[in-house]
Amino acid sequence: MNVNSQGREAVTAPRANAGIDVSKDWLDVAFGSRSERFANDAAGMESLAVLLRQEGIDLVVLEASGGYEAAAAAALQAAGMAVAVVNPRQARDFAKSVGVLAKTDKVDARVLRAFADVIARHEKRSHFLHAVPDEQRAHLQALVIRRRQLLEMRKAEANRMGMAHKAARKSLNKVILFLDKQLAEIDRDLDQHMREHFRDLSKLLSSAKGIGPVTTTTLAAALPELGRLDRRAIASLVGVAPLACDSGKRRGGRHVWGGRATTNTVAVHRSANGLSDPVTASARTYTDIRTHEPNSRIFRSQGIGRLRITSSRISILVRKGGDE
Repeated sequence: MNVNSQGREAVTAPRANAGIDVSKDWLDVAFGSRSERFANDAAGMESLAVLLRQEGIDLVVLEASGGYEAAAAAALQAAGMAVAVVNPRQARDFAKSVGVLAKTDKVDARVLRAFADVIARHEKRSHFLHAVPDEQRAHLQALVIRRRQLLEMRKAEANRMGMAHKAARKSLNKVILFLDKQLAEIDRDLDQHMREHFRDLSKLLSSAKGIGPVTTTTLAAALPELGRLDRRAIASLVGVAPLACDSGKRRGGRHVWGGRATTNTVAVHRSANGLSDPVTASARTYTDIRTHEPNSRIFRSQGIGRLRITSSRISILVRKGGDE
């Protein structure tokens, strides 16, 4: 116990926290009453890490910025600091809740600093902390992201084909054929990487009913928490947990929303296709189903329910090493 000269227990002052607003070129940081700007490059990140270590910063909060924050988050965590990367919607909602309506780089950094003060004292602080992926998982994530980008480009070209003049169709066909070749190459790279570095995890995930190659690689890349969180937490992270909407005597309906973007997309596609794997099933969106199928809400609700059970069972399987 820390006791002062008068015999009273001394209260240790909490360590300062920092918020960083990230853009392509700059890192705007706020801590205490100070604001600083660093270049978003290796030299700038090194200088930033040195300054924050000198100031004894406890927690650093960054806003997800389309990937521009990844290197800074990794550098700060490598320097021994706790790092949380938050959703931009959460940061904006927090700003509005404290009456901050203006939006500049400096203002955003100060808002994130205030957000960091809240997270630092939160009873579930560890849930917010950013885990930097190891080299092999980062490699897998890059391949999964690139595959999704190629699929989006192919879909866009296929949609253009329907209204294209015959003079443009030759070019469209060439681009689609090229994208198909790229997708086949990416799929081969994914299969090889999974076999070499995630063989055991792949075997566990594939043993769950309805889990195919695309879902396996997506979960391995985007959900490193598998096996470490309980069933409710993992279902919420995937985006298939029912969330309450009650107030006083009113008992509202339970709705599914939120979740990590990558896994949530897979979940919606899987529920839309009755848990069949996206490799062999058409990836119809919820909007398509709601528009064209009369019982779509019931259909999707049943699919989400099965997904919730499946995600829970997968987490248990991974945690127990496939004993069940």
